[in-house]
Amino acid sequence: MYQPQTIISLPKEQLPTMYDLPSEEIGDPGLPDQYHFWQGEFLSETFIPPNYPSNQVFVACDLNLYYSLEQPLWYKRPDWFAVVGVDRFYQQTEPRLSYVIWQEDVIPFVIVELLSPSTEKEDLGLIRSKKGKTPYKWQVYEEILQIPYYVVFDGHSNQLRIFKLINGRYQAQDVSNGEYWFEEIQLGLRLVFGKYQDLNRLWLRWCDRTGNVIPTPVERERQRAEAEKQRADQAELENARLKELLRQAGININGGLT
Repeated sequence: MYQPQTIISLPKEQLPTMYDLPSEEIGDPGLPDQYHFWQGEFLSETFIPPNYPSNQVFVACDLNLYYSLEQPLWYKRPDWFAVVGVDRFYQQTEPRLSYVIWQEDVIPFVIVELLSPSTEKEDLGLIRSKKGKTPYKWQVYEEILQIPYYVVFDGHSNQLRIFKLINGRYQAQDVSNGEYWFEEIQLGLRLVFGKYQDLNRLWLRWCDRTGNVIPTPVERERQRAEAEKQRADQAELENARLKELLRQAGININGGLT
C-alpha cells in the first residue's frame, strides 16, 4: 500500500486555512472546457482503489491546490487529482473549497493534466518560470510537492504520458500499449474508446488488474438491470421447460391428470 507523505509544519491554528484562501481566480490560463470537465468527472466516478476505504480517498477536478507556506497565495489548479490516506471531507465534516497542503499534511498520489495549447510547455516542463515568479505546474509537482505520479493526456492527439517520481525526478513510463498499472493503489489507467455524456471518443479510464474497466454508477446500475433481466428470462425459460415436461407426462399443472 502507498504510504502518503506527510508535511511537517507549524501549528495549524497559526496557518491560513481553506476558508482564508481564494477558491477561484478569474482569467486563469487554460480554463477547462466541457471535455475537461467530463474527463475529470469520469476519472472521479471510477477511482476506487480496492486497498483503501472509500472515506480515505479524496478526488477533485479543477480545485485550487495550495502548496507553499512561503507564498501562501500561490496555488495550482490541476485538472484532476487524487489523494489516498486522507479523509474524504475537510476535518471529516465538510466538502473542501480547496486543498491546502499544510492543513492536510498529505500530498496527492496522482495528478492528471489534460493538455491545453496555452499551457502545454509549462505542463510538460519544457520551460521554467523565472526566479521569484510563480513556478509552473511541472516544477511544483516534481520539485516542491514531489507528487509520486504525474499523468499528462492530450485529448486532441490522444497521446498519453505518465511520469513517475524516481530519485526526486520525473521519469517517463512505458505506456506504448495505452495503459499503466499503479501497484500502490491496485488500479490501472487505460485509454478506452466508448461513450460518456453521449460523446464517443477515447477516454482515460481506471481499470482492475485484469484490464476490466471500473464501471461508473450508471454503468453499474445498467449491469445490475441487465443481470436481473437475464435471471428473469432464464427463470421464464426454466418454467416453460418444466410445464412442457409435465404436459408430456400427462400432468395438468392446474391439478390432476390429463
